[in-house]
Amino acid sequence: MKEVLRKLVLPAVAAAGLMVGAFTAQAETVLHRGNGAEPETLDPAKATGVPEANIQYELFEGLTTYSPSGDIVPGMAEKWEISDDGMTYTFHIRDAKWSNGDPVTANDFVYSMRRLVDPATASDYAYIIDDVQNASDIRQGNEKDITKLGVTAVDDKTLKITLAHPTPYFLGLLRHNSVLPVNEKVVKAHPDDWTKPGNLVGNGAYTLQEWTPQASLTMVKNPSYYNADKVKIDKVIYYPTEDLGEEFKRFRAGELDVTYDTPSDQMKYVMKNMKDQFQNTPYLGTYYYVINLTKEPLGKQRDLREALALAVDREALVSKITQAGEMPAYSWVPPGIHGWDQQYTDFKTMSKKERMAKAIALLTKNGYTPLNPLKVDILYNTSENHKKIAVAIQSMWKAIGVQATITNQEWKVYLGTRHDKQFEVARAAWIGDYEDPTTFLTLFLSDAGDQNDAGYNNPDYDKLVKDSAKETDPAKRMKMLEQAEDIFLKDLPIIPIYHYTTKHMVSPKLQGWEFNVLDFHLTRDLSFKS
Repeated sequence: MKEVLRKLVLPAVAAAGLMVGAFTAQAETVLHRGNGAEPETLDPAKATGVPEANIQYELFEGLTTYSPSGDIVPGMAEKWEISDDGMTYTFHIRDAKWSNGDPVTANDFVYSMRRLVDPATASDYAYIIDDVQNASDIRQGNEKDITKLGVTAVDDKTLKITLAHPTPYFLGLLRHNSVLPVNEKVVKAHPDDWTKPGNLVGNGAYTLQEWTPQASLTMVKNPSYYNADKVKIDKVIYYPTEDLGEEFKRFRAGELDVTYDTPSDQMKYVMKNMKDQFQNTPYLGTYYYVINLTKEPLGKQRDLREALALAVDREALVSKITQAGEMPAYSWVPPGIHGWDQQYTDFKTMSKKERMAKAIALLTKNGYTPLNPLKVDILYNTSENHKKIAVAIQSMWKAIGVQATITNQEWKVYLGTRHDKQFEVARAAWIGDYEDPTTFLTLFLSDAGDQNDAGYNNPDYDKLVKDSAKETDPAKRMKMLEQAEDIFLKDLPIIPIYHYTTKHMVSPKLQGWEFNVLDFHLTRDLSFKS
């Protein structure tokens, strides 16, 4: 929120015939942003959620970064060359500094990428750079020599990355928050608390000033940032606000300039009275329920998973609960990716009556009746919107004779429960990390580690996704990935519910907020109107 411009006016001294002009002093510009949940961590190698990524992109900058419209633009690398075979990338590091004055060097990226794939780091996102030579073998422990990762510092300002195979989306992948560089000296000096205020050293547009858990996280403009003269906002404060109703109230009161989300029960009011402040655009993401395939009976009986999927009325959920233009999901990969032909579940074209009848028949076939109902627990993280969807699905499943209970957990606890696979069915969502189907499909590879919450394992699926990485013909590659999604949807390790749209409230005083399908809006690109 931009504070009032203060003016200091010195009076004219008429008796002396003097005229003294008015001098202006610009107040500090402060942006107040809602950010969903309390950050799990600020360590790029260990974070998994959007709330963490939003903050990390303020503190750190990768080799490539985002333009306001979402294009891939130079970050710490001011330019690069790609070999004719698409296997070698040579990056030239710009003259940039860390917030403590240290120069940013090619070795910072070597250290950070090695740290990411090192099994000792236990990163859920280590697989994100599996396209780099030896990365997959190192993270899985098959290759013990971490120096064999295909990332080399030719000199302080030249970085060479060798890939295992051509990767057309590699420059976009390098923007991912898990690949952001960290300062080796600082991490080693404070191994357990290097992300705390006073310890954290970044190379982004902002530095960490204060962090009060469950209250706020404050960052101030980094004077060492190479583009600091173009950063217009002096300070940004992120507020973890899981109560969307409260967040909306704070926005209306002028206490927030941007919200993380908008409560579904306020959607009619917003569309009628605040439409000009509502940023509602397509978003490369899917909201779904993940099924724990390591637990019986759902994990072993596909019929039961299909019955649950059939009974979910997606059209009713988006029209009556979310109400923000979301698209009912019958696929895993969302629309909007160039050259992608969406695959759908077999029951997409069935009527609601036909789906319900088939769901009941599948339950009966497997011995579940009103006297012996299937019992299922739904896990979700604290949010009024998630709760409403869970309650609605609980009712939909009740209509086919399934007894569903609902368990609500705070964000960090919920992440731990999913990570440890101590659930039956859990609310989940995936937002694309780059514009390619693999940002969704690789999540459920059998060797994807903890990101594969379902514990899904299908060799045919694995083979198609991995072999597609070696296919140089773009059309053939897409066909292989489409076949993989078709297999995945038939196996039903998840129940797709809807494809996202963004639902931010944004102050009309703010400028520079542009549409991009990945929905990242860095404070460095924003400013307040005069």
